[in-house]
Amino acid sequence: MKKEPEERFDKHWHLATDDHEIAVAEVEFSIFRIFSAFNRWMDDLTRCCQGDAAQACSGIDFSLLNVIRMHDRPKGISELGRLMNRDDMSNLQYSIRKLIKAGLIEKLGAQGHKKGVTYRTTAQGDRATDLYASYRREILVPLTRSVSAGDERMIELANLLTLLSGIYDQAACVAATHREI
Repeated sequence: MKKEPEERFDKHWHLATDDHEIAVAEVEFSIFRIFSAFNRWMDDLTRCCQGDAAQACSGIDFSLLNVIRMHDRPKGISELGRLMNRDDMSNLQYSIRKLIKAGLIEKLGAQGHKKGVTYRTTAQGDRATDLYASYRREILVPLTRSVSAGDERMIELANLLTLLSGIYDQAACVAATHREI
């Protein structure tokens, strides 16, 4: 009979005092690592896709650009925040200003009025997002195809991450409601 190896690492710490807390802490460390890796990926791919005018744009800015282009229809800031699960409107507005300055998007709607303003990609933004999609298909997609049962596992992972984002959003709401003053 094969003997299981002993646990060699003590995974207990102030955030992980039992098996469930250890599992949650491991998930959170994985989220930190994937978030950092994803940001590096987006930043590096963005550098491949920008012309001189857009050099100030980050990977996060470019992810916003791709969402603005989604379904090739204009979107307002509230919709963009909702689609990206972001409530940091001032940071979104800053990214939008950078994308406008770079000539990648344009503002539509009543000038001087915030209500009804939407954004859409320009021809330059379309070229940049097409190039981004092309590089993504060439570099990233083949790597993800190497995952066994890849499509099903990717869908399961997306569903799990969506569920976790809801759990973290609910926990944040409870913490905000009951924090000490």
